[in-house]
Amino acid sequence: MQYIKDYPSLNINEAKSESFEEFSNVRLAGATKIADAAKEKGGDAMLTYHHFVVKLPTYKRAGDGKFDLAKAKDEYKDLMDKLYSSTYKKMNITPVEFQELVGRIEVVGELIIRYERD
Repeated sequence: MQYIKDYPSLNINEAKSESFEEFSNVRLAGATKIADAAKEKGGDAMLTYHHFVVKLPTYKRAGDGKFDLAKAKDEYKDLMDKLYSSTYKKMNITPVEFQELVGRIEVVGELIIRYERD
């Protein structure tokens, strides 16, 4: 918390003037850049690629004004249930599947938070 007090301009929770769609398109551009760079690098970076490439369709839909909050909340719950069932007691999931699942959880959760804030 001290970091936020020392650098208030870096507070990610501050009000933004951009619309939800603009926010989604900025996030789409960032995720695309990261996915492309990771794919080009290859090797271990492919886990990063898988983590980010799954976010692209969701950001695209949101940026196009096709975000449905009720559907997103249902999807988020389903994804969290899948994460729990895949990792409870035993990691019954591959590294790629894990990265894809967590990437999807992140994008859906992030967009729900942002949508409800607006």
